[in-house]
Amino acid sequence: MATFKDMEDSLKSFIIQEQSDAHNIKSLNNAKYNNIKILMDPTKNPIPHVTIRISISEATYNLDSFSKSNGGLGYEERFVIKWFGRFGVKEKLNELWNYAEKAREGK
Repeated sequence: MATFKDMEDSLKSFIIQEQSDAHNIKSLNNAKYNNIKILMDPTKNPIPHVTIRISISEATYNLDSFSKSNGGLGYEERFVIKWFGRFGVKEKLNELWNYAEKAREGK
């Protein structure tokens, strides 16, 4: 099973790779992505969701449709949405959601 750290590293690598093809490669600050956080809290919201934090920006997405329900990530949002569409990402996030729910229920 994937961990939150695995998914954070996956997202970080994806964003950096996507930007390495861009024209602004010389101004790319890779350190900015060292603090990516992926959070899930079934106690705050029972609908399957994921909260992604990049630097000081944060957004929450529905896991079924990946529609944004709160916040914003600015420029990086397009990379996050593209990452979500990659093979296996949605399934791994759903596994993490199920794990978080079971932990909340004490099972």
